[in-house]
Formats: sequence, C-alpha cells, structure tokens
Amino acid sequence: MFVLKNAWRSVVRNLGRNILIAIIVAVIAAAATIGLAIRNSAETARRDGLNSTTVTATIGLDRDKVMQQAQQGTSSGSNDKPDVDSMREALNQDALTVSEYDKYAKASSVPVTTYYTETTSVNATDNFQPVESSSSASTDSSTQSGNSDSSGSTGNAPGGQPGGEGGENGSGGGPGGMDSGDFSLVGFSSDTAVANAANGTFTMSSGEVFDYESDGKAIISQALAQFNGLNVGDTIEVADLSGSDTTYQLTIVGIYKNTSSSDANARGPKSGTSSDADNAIYTSVNTLKKLGLAVDESSSSDSSSSSSSSATSASRTQLSYSYVLASKSDYDTFTTDLKKAGLDDNYTVSSADVENYETSLIPLDNLAKFALTLLIIVLAVGAAVLIVINLFNVRERKYEIGVLTAIGITKVKVVAQFVTELLIVTMIGIALGVAGGAVASVPVSNQLLAQQVASQQSQQSDRQAQFGRNADMPDAPGASGSNENSSSASSSDKPSTDGKPGNDDQRGFGKAANYVSEINATVSFKVIGELIAIGLALTLISALVGVIAIVRYEPLQILADRS
Repeated sequence: MFVLKNAWRSVVRNLGRNILIAIIVAVIAAAATIGLAIRNSAETARRDGLNSTTVTATIGLDRDKVMQQAQQGTSSGSNDKPDVDSMREALNQDALTVSEYDKYAKASSVPVTTYYTETTSVNATDNFQPVESSSSASTDSSTQSGNSDSSGSTGNAPGGQPGGEGGENGSGGGPGGMDSGDFSLVGFSSDTAVANAANGTFTMSSGEVFDYESDGKAIISQALAQFNGLNVGDTIEVADLSGSDTTYQLTIVGIYKNTSSSDANARGPKSGTSSDADNAIYTSVNTLKKLGLAVDESSSSDSSSSSSSSATSASRTQLSYSYVLASKSDYDTFTTDLKKAGLDDNYTVSSADVENYETSLIPLDNLAKFALTLLIIVLAVGAAVLIVINLFNVRERKYEIGVLTAIGITKVKVVAQFVTELLIVTMIGIALGVAGGAVASVPVSNQLLAQQVASQQSQQSDRQAQFGRNADMPDAPGASGSNENSSSASSSDKPSTDGKPGNDDQRGFGKAANYVSEINATVSFKVIGELIAIGLALTLISALVGVIAIVRYEPLQILADRS
C-alpha cells in the first residue's frame, strides 16, 4: 500500500511530465491499435473467408512438370533443342476415368460431394441444323468438304475440346484439321453439374429438365428450337463426327433460354457453330453411355478407332469432374488424402475458388505487412523515447531516492514505486490510445486499403500498356472475395462483349480481380489484450534503465553529494 500511495502522489506531483509521457504512450497505442486491428482483420479474412463457404476442386495434369521431366530425360546438354516427340509422348497420359475420380472421392476423410459433365461434338443432319448465318454456313460446308479426307490423331487430347474451346479452329477447323462438329452434346451427372454448365446459366421456357437416369432425353435452347421449328416432344437426329452413317436420336423434353448467349459468327467464320451456347444440347450422362459416347466407352474404343482416318464423337468426349468441399480446411485435408490414396505426382489438385480468393486478398496482405512494419517502427521509437524520459526522471529524483533508502525503505520498494508510477501513466495513455485508435481504425484502414487496391490496379494497367493495350479495354471478370469481416468490390470490372465471362479475345491482358476493398478493422478483446501486453512490455523496458540506476545508487553518497 505504501508503494501504491507514494506512486500516485508522485504522479500527481509531477503532472506535467506524466501528461507528456501519457500523450506519447497514447500516440503509440493509437498507431498500434490500428496496426493490430488491420492484422487481426486480415488473419480473420484469410481464416474464415473460405471456411464459411464451399470450395470446388479439380484434378489436372501438371503439364509443366511432365514436360520438364521429359526434357531432362532426353537432353544431354544445356544447348540441346527439346525433344518434342518425347514431350508429346509424356503428355499423352491416360486421362482419369469416372471410376478413378470416384475412387479418390471415397478416399477422402472429409465430406465431399461430386459432379461431372461429359462433352462431345456431333454434326448436323438434314432435318436438324445449328443456329448460324448463311455466310458461316457456306464457309463451314466448304471447310468440312475440304477436311473430309484429312487424318489426325483422336482421343481425349487437350486442345481438341468440343465446343470450340481450343481456339479459333471451329467447325471444320479443329486441331489437326479435324471437324469440331456443329453441336456440343453435353451430358450432366446431377443438378449441381447443370448449375455449373460451361455455357452459362439458363432457365426453362417450356417442358422440364431430363431425368438423370433417363435414356435419350435432351433439352435444347430456345434459339435452336425456333431455328428448326421444334417443340417439346419432337425427336432430333444428330450425326457422328466420323462422317459415316452413324446417327443418334434424342427426344426433346424441354426447351431452355440462355441468360447469356454467344454468337460464334461475331468472332469470325472459323469459330465454329459448336462453340455457340445456343447450339448446346443438354442431356444426361446415362444417355451418353447408352449412345456409346461416354468417356469410359470412348477410352475402351480408342485402340480400335486409332487407325480410322476421321475422329468419332466418342473419341472426342471430354470429361470434367469436380469435387465440392465444405471449407478451405476440408480442401487442404482432401488434397493430402489424395496423395495418400496414390494420386500420381504428375497430377495436381487445384481450386479456382481458393486461387481467386487468394488473389482478392493481395491488397489486404500487403496492407497487413505494412501495418506490421509500422507497428515495429512505432514501438521501437516509442520505447527509445520512454527510456530517455525515464532516465532523466530518475536522475532528477536522485535526492528523493537517497532520502527514501536512508530512512530504511528498501531499494526493492523504491524500484517498485517508480515502476508503478510509470505503469499508471502508461495504462492511462494506452486507454486513451485504444479509444482514439478504435474510432480511427476503420476509416484509416479502409483508406490505406484503397491505396493498395489502386496500386494493384495500376500494376495491371502497366502490364496492359507493355503489350500495347488500352487501359480501359474490357476486362474479363476475375476473382472475387468476401467474408464476414470484409466486402469485395472492384472499380475495374466490365462485362465482356458477349455477356459471358472469359470470352473476351483480350482477356489474357486485362483480367480484373475483385479485390477486397473494405475491412471491418474493429478493436476486439484480442487487440485490447495485445495492447495491454505491449504496454506492460514498454513499461518494463523503459523502467529497466531507471531500475539499474536506482540499484547502483548509494544513499549516503547521494546525501553527501547534495550537502
């Protein structure tokens, strides 16, 4: 009690000096509050952002790794040209089948749901034609006739993707001169697969969606139905890509309307009609199996069809398989489980959700690093200032120390009194600093974050300028991030020319990201606890010099020097 009373009296008696110390501590605490609030919000956003929403994952071949291994295995010197044939052979790995994908799903120790689509290309018949203009029709027919005798390898090779995804080679202009087809025939495994259709979202205008266990039922776009004068209940006939007499019959059970449609002709005469969203025929995976167009069937028939001079629809079937997990932590666990289950090292597990969210957090991560640097500088400077002030304080009160020790007060109590004085002033300063920092943390942090976002967008503009692109060119929508402590926004998002994400011809140069541009950097109990710990540390560090001086003082020598 003696120590506490004397400490309080000394604080009041030396009010001017202690007010100065309190102001210094308050400034330090305010800056530390803002820095800690920013870092706490960044950690919360990273931890909880994807843990509160589902994550979609896929398995894909690591092409860079496979080609690097193939090149290392064939090159004898650093100046040797790559062995293209060896790298092609290395890339020609068997694609995973549906059963293999299912096996990895069962190997997961966390809950996982799956969905997949199988996409192939088919040709038109006399009674069923794709939506196209007369100019593209004449071009397509002439191109197809020119390629009717062409030969090329078939199978599930990348780049031969149905729907014209491989590039500008469309109908009659596919890889190796192969026909990419007039329609894309897509088989879905479930409603989830339909909801994630590559051609975009759609709504039913008449009829109903097919049953996934059904055989031969399909839905077509409203534009395709109008172009051919078809209604629900009619039967359509499509032809195999091989150019033989093989045809497939499907019953229309529903007609859908695309919420976003792509005009293939707007991208040139060679873009192909199968790449037009209106020329997509949707059915079930079971229907593709019945028709012999599913991936498993096409894989088993690859050896027999390899000698054929033209590609069949079955050999061109592409499988897209996705895993849906409850959170980012489940995704990490799932990735580890797949490696344990024997997934080849040449395959990688990836998630566009995770990658996009990581991209959206770049400005926030940069701000968190800046906040940490600022916090370290402020604490270092503040500690140095407090040490100097406390050292002068002890020297000014040297005679008081001598008197106290001379009348029998132990040096331990004297040290405790000085530390208590400094602790009282420090805690008052911290309380004021926390109050001020709490008020300023949200606007200041959001202003700093806006500067980071502007910096990232400026870097994107600079990269576009390096390629001679205009800074205001249309950007393809990129990553988006949102969480309970932040909301995302991007001033640079612009719709693509055809209304569909990623269809812009210049999307590689102008891919915009929806960066996290606002955070709720409020002061939590965690931040207050950290500030109290910082205050105690500053008190002990700044009092250390005074403690050493007090311990070294001799009371009789102090009084003798004073007299």
